[in-house]
Amino acid sequence: MVTGKENRGLEGLLKPFLEFLAYERGRSAETLRSYRADLEDFLAFVRDNELEDPQEITHLHIRLYLGTLAKRGLKKSSICRKLSVLRAFFKWLKREGILRTNPAKVVTTPKYSRSLPRFLTEEEAFRLVEAPQGEAPLEIRDRAILELLYSSGLRIGELVGLRLGDVDLREGLVRVKGKGGKERLVPMGRAAREALREYLRVREALRPQGEALFLNRWGKPLSARWIQRRIKDYALKGGILKPVSPHLLRHTFATHLLDRGADLRAIQELLGHSRLSTTQRYTHVTATRLMEVYRHAHPRAKKSL
Repeated sequence: MVTGKENRGLEGLLKPFLEFLAYERGRSAETLRSYRADLEDFLAFVRDNELEDPQEITHLHIRLYLGTLAKRGLKKSSICRKLSVLRAFFKWLKREGILRTNPAKVVTTPKYSRSLPRFLTEEEAFRLVEAPQGEAPLEIRDRAILELLYSSGLRIGELVGLRLGDVDLREGLVRVKGKGGKERLVPMGRAAREALREYLRVREALRPQGEALFLNRWGKPLSARWIQRRIKDYALKGGILKPVSPHLLRHTFATHLLDRGADLRAIQELLGHSRLSTTQRYTHVTATRLMEVYRHAHPRAKKSL
């Protein structure tokens, strides 16, 4: 329960809310940074409108805030994300007894059409994972990272959180801690197992300072931001002109599995999605691609009836 001076305004409630997310909900450091940024943006709006007491905030103020976001040119997807953060924040305030009602609960989510996931072709994926060609420890490490991302569809936060004991090369499994601290076992393919086995042979050369699986040149855990930059470098090296990110590799993993006949429920488990509807986005990708192939390949596809 939040008590004392922290009750006086929303500013003082930000820290205990983030601590709640970290320790009780198991949210990652990256998620906490995103929540903090979104809430600090809302707090700036609160200060501008002199809403010092949390009890003064109504659903009308939140709608006004969303309107200011739209005027600033934010995408509807970004506005929806910020509203989701506010709902979680005000729900927690109600749970703590600071508010009697959750004003964000009655605010409707702006409608927007979610774009279909982008992905790499099989040829592009192969060029990317094979881009690190050297035999130095850092290049061997990078090859293992790329192979594992493509082979197992991990989120970037899940990858940087891996520890030595999370990898079972004999069984070909990776123990992953996903969103909300939920653990799942994900298989990895032969190429990823071989790349990881080679990396583990040279990992000691990086003088490890802990149990993190992937290390930088000073033996410390790699950051998500660094991996993102490195993947972009290898995409250019592999002649891939489209924007490439760790999450694009995750989309690629799911799309290629579906293309090869994998069950949608199995893909949901592998990705760690809590809802099947999230995974079903990939069926639209596959259906769209099939229609494109059909229109280009069938001799009578373009003829009017």
